[in-house]
Amino acid sequence: MDQIAHPIRPEDIHSLTDFLRNHKEHVDRLGKTDRPELLTVNGQAKVIVQDANAYQRLLELANRMETIQSVRQALDSMDRGEGISLEDLDREIRAKHGLSDQTGATGTEGR
Repeated sequence: MDQIAHPIRPEDIHSLTDFLRNHKEHVDRLGKTDRPELLTVNGQAKVIVQDANAYQRLLELANRMETIQSVRQALDSMDRGEGISLEDLDREIRAKHGLSDQTGATGTEGR
C-alpha cells in the first residue's frame, strides 16, 4: 500500500541559507525520509521541498481523493433523483452522433 503524505516535523524545518549551503545533505535526507522540508527566510515559512517520488505520491493521493469526491457527489445526485437513466443517456449519445440503436434505427429520426 502507498504511504500517505507526512506532516512537517520540527526537525524538518531549516533555513533557506542552510539548505543552500548543505543542499547535498538535505537532498539525501529528503530521499531517505520521504518527508518534506520547510525552508524559512528570516524565520518565516517560505518554501516546501520534497523528494520527487514523494511529490508524485502526493499528486496521486490528491487525484484519488478528487475521484472519490466526484463519485460521492454523483451517487448523492442519483439518490436525489437527479440525472438521467443509462438508457436515456445511450439514446442521447446515439442521436447526437447519428449512431444506430439496437433495433437498427439511425438515431436521427425526428431531427
